[in-house]
Amino acid sequence: MKKLLILVMACYGLNARSQENGSRNFLYLNSDSIVYAQKIRLRPDFSGSWTIRADSRKVPTGQVKFFNNEDGFFANTRKLNFLRQSSFAERIIEGKINLYQEVVYDDAPFEGDYYRFRDYRRQVVNTRMFFNKDFSDLKKVSYNNLNEAMADNPKSLALLKRYRSTKITGIVMYVAAGAAIIASGVTLMSGSGIKLDGKVPSLENRSYTGSFVLLGLGAGLSLGGFLVGESGKKNIERAIDNYNR
Repeated sequence: MKKLLILVMACYGLNARSQENGSRNFLYLNSDSIVYAQKIRLRPDFSGSWTIRADSRKVPTGQVKFFNNEDGFFANTRKLNFLRQSSFAERIIEGKINLYQEVVYDDAPFEGDYYRFRDYRRQVVNTRMFFNKDFSDLKKVSYNNLNEAMADNPKSLALLKRYRSTKITGIVMYVAAGAAIIASGVTLMSGSGIKLDGKVPSLENRSYTGSFVLLGLGAGLSLGGFLVGESGKKNIERAIDNYNR
């Protein structure tokens, strides 16, 4: 009898979770309570602040942790932004780890009382994004946060280490680029070719090849650091995909 009761409760839990995951429109509040509605709209009020309408009910955005409607599943990022203002990120990867990309809503209605986020393109996974597990609080995408969240998956951890290694390499290249550009400026100024001879300045022929070589080296290292960093970010997405299998 006890095993049967556990099985029934498990089935109920799976069914409830499947409803929360997108089959119905709902608000998930900070109190961990759920409000279901036929229509959920994010819209500005008379003061220009965003509010959420769940059918005829008006809910302050500060009380909403997640909401789901026909546009997608969204998380409130208020706790993670500097001014503690409500803003929302859309879930773009769903699984054991969910990934969110911040979106911006237009303050002009698309039609009637329907406001929608501005057109955007799917970004490569980066450290401006957020993640969580189930309905837990959002965390910023970072090596330390993901390393802790994926501690039970060695392959994902190995991919994260690749990301950290390429990130360090990119930083080193940026530092070297800065040093080369500064050295270029110093050699260029020291070899400016202007020489005071009494009161009359005269031009002295000098070679600026070294300065331009250093400048080119700095530019190349800067571009290389950018490309290395961007390619390394792909390992974050690979780590999340692997963890979600």
